[in-house]
Amino acid sequence: MVQRVAVIGAGAGGLASVKCCLEEGLEPTCFESSEDIGGVWRYTDSTDSRRVSVYRSVITNTSKEMSCFSDFPFPQDFPSYLPHGLILEYLRMYARHFDLLRHVRFQTTVLSVRKRPDFTTSGQWEVVTEAGGVRESHVFDAVLVCTGHYQEPYLPLASFPGIESRFKGQLLHSREYRDVQAFRGKRVLVVGIGNTGGDLSVELSRVAAKVFLSTRSNTWVLSRVSDHGFPLDMVGTTRFNHLLEWFLPSALTRRIRFRRFNSWFSHANYGLASSKSSKFKVIINEELPFCLLSGTVVLKPNVKEFTESSAVFEDGTTEENIDVVLFATGYNFSFPFLEESLSSTIDDNRSLYKCIFPPQLEKPTLAIIGLIQLTGSIMVGSEMQARWVTGIFAGWNKLPPPSRMMAEVLKRKPPVKRNPSERENLKMSFISYMDKIATCAGVKPSVSRLLLTDPQLALAIFFGPCSPYQYRLVGRGSWSGARAAILTQWQRTLKPLRTRVVGDNTDSSSSWSWMCLLSLPAALTAAFLFSK
Repeated sequence: MVQRVAVIGAGAGGLASVKCCLEEGLEPTCFESSEDIGGVWRYTDSTDSRRVSVYRSVITNTSKEMSCFSDFPFPQDFPSYLPHGLILEYLRMYARHFDLLRHVRFQTTVLSVRKRPDFTTSGQWEVVTEAGGVRESHVFDAVLVCTGHYQEPYLPLASFPGIESRFKGQLLHSREYRDVQAFRGKRVLVVGIGNTGGDLSVELSRVAAKVFLSTRSNTWVLSRVSDHGFPLDMVGTTRFNHLLEWFLPSALTRRIRFRRFNSWFSHANYGLASSKSSKFKVIINEELPFCLLSGTVVLKPNVKEFTESSAVFEDGTTEENIDVVLFATGYNFSFPFLEESLSSTIDDNRSLYKCIFPPQLEKPTLAIIGLIQLTGSIMVGSEMQARWVTGIFAGWNKLPPPSRMMAEVLKRKPPVKRNPSERENLKMSFISYMDKIATCAGVKPSVSRLLLTDPQLALAIFFGPCSPYQYRLVGRGSWSGARAAILTQWQRTLKPLRTRVVGDNTDSSSSWSWMCLLSLPAALTAAFLFSK
């Protein structure tokens, strides 16, 4: 019987895990190696420690209504897209509201997590920690690993001949970047066009003499601002859209998606992406197209090699007098505290059952929280994982036998290990993954049932944003405020914009309700299809 649970890490996933343990009557102890909560969202000027933090100017790519914990909305006066300071403030509010900090042991590093000799019968773990130079051994019934995947910088230097042997300029990883001051007046080459590479290129272009952005990927660039000025994820991440993608042929959905992407600007004209390519990534950046249009950022293909001061690209062109090469090439994850027999089997989240459980364990008493890439908020996905896992620890939910879990993992796992630069292609649909775990946990809402009992709510769930509150309507941990939170999410989105009200403001919630009413036949058809 699981009672005492070790939670490793006090970032967003760790805090949610502590709360979920408490809700299930478990006894969590959270070990945090630093002096405060927040994980990567706690910004520090220092780059000396091994702790990874965001850069100074970072803004979230997912909106507040789609990023909050499912029973704790962001304050309505917070903007839709948030700087790191407001995310950290929110996490502090969450920890205070649910009284989580008394379960956290700060400045305590987990050195090792090992199976107890009687693990096959007890499922217990021996956890060795160090605080203030003093080592301590603990016994726990279960372990939740909440260290995330932003841990070790991925620097593929071997792929760039000359970068170490010939290049005389400065070389650094985006982990070391904090702000633009050190780059003023310099010629900078950014390698990698993920969200970080795009953000840093735009920011550096304001002070650098020139910024070159090198990529080998087809990349579609989207704006956070979508139809009628609403957040992109609130407009796009809906059950209705999800049903269309499931129902229509994949070639057609890709064609529709690419046409929509190109409606903002032609990505082919900018050298970013071709609609003929099946391999691509999507990044969020409103300013990059203008920087390319104005020449403050110049897009380049992959680097072939480096000389003492130049970069030679695969198309034969050369850029001279490069002062700084900034690698925005992502991170490797690692679990150095886990015993080798376990950590060596985790290549990526496809090595885990439902991206959470190592399937080879005789007792499912260790879970990895937050090792996921979603098309929506990882924070929301981590909370859902923690709800399901703690339900299993408490005995409410059950896992299949290890043989079945292993069989499912082997079906998903590729024959070749991928590197972090390919992680974008491993992103899972936010709704698909959330619904899968919610079904396991018994908390997925039923649109068809709600159409009979609460049509207004059913339409809001189906046509509106698939916000986290949907997963608090039913099942264990249901929240009495979930319905109201869903029906008022558009108002909370507009609230921080009402600093100056003009006469022709329209009531968006009223017009949206009329749209839903007119779409009732489609909702009924969809409910029928989902029930099949």
